[in-house]
Amino acid sequence: MMTSYIALDLETTGLESKTEKITEAAALKVVDGRIQDRFVTLVHPGKPISEKITQLTGITDEMVRTAPLMENVIGELLAFCEGLPLLGHNILFDYRFLKQAAVNSQLECEFEAVDTLTLCRHLMPPDEKKNLSASCTWFQIPQSAAHRAEADAESAHLLYEKLKALYGKEREELFVPCPLIHKAKREQPATKRQKEYLQDLIKCHRIDITLQTDTLSRSEASRLIDQIILQRGRLTEHSLSSPYNGFVGGSGRRKGSQD
Repeated sequence: MMTSYIALDLETTGLESKTEKITEAAALKVVDGRIQDRFVTLVHPGKPISEKITQLTGITDEMVRTAPLMENVIGELLAFCEGLPLLGHNILFDYRFLKQAAVNSQLECEFEAVDTLTLCRHLMPPDEKKNLSASCTWFQIPQSAAHRAEADAESAHLLYEKLKALYGKEREELFVPCPLIHKAKREQPATKRQKEYLQDLIKCHRIDITLQTDTLSRSEASRLIDQIILQRGRLTEHSLSSPYNGFVGGSGRRKGSQD
């Protein structure tokens, strides 16, 4: 059975690892069942955090304003985790984001893991809720702040240790780490034209937005440009002098462009 591992939890701007970003990362190094070290950091996602996500996690744009970008911490995070399997509640969700960040920085990211959600599906009554909070309540595990990375990583660790103590001998096969399988493709950075036109749109429409265009992928910039144009319109008449006026959506081309 797994006795040493990294309890991992990530908070994100949404559910899809291809389009959303990490806002907080926590990795707890557990050796022989006890937490020995911690890696915890807020992360600037390079895009606004929606009100819905802020209500869920408590993480605001202001909190991450001076936080590092994921590309500046992913190497240190992977080095912290190196050599140990991962542990988490629905760990594949976190792994997808971790792998995407690693691939974007051209780093290797291959892990085995134990998923406490899978354990709970095997070991709890079928009609009981099995999210992290409900599972911890069922097994009488104290919790602190839900939906914050460090607190959730610690809850997953305590849940695993409780399950191992209760069922480890009779269901040992459930506690063996399995390889995590997820393919991620490196994101192409936004083009210079996309970034400049996006800044023109933001300035023209006086949009109050926390955005680092240098961190945007080509597809992210495209979606954001299309969203602004749909909601606010294209550049107004007083912006006709802009060399990017006539830009068609997020495709990176101007009207009449043949390149």
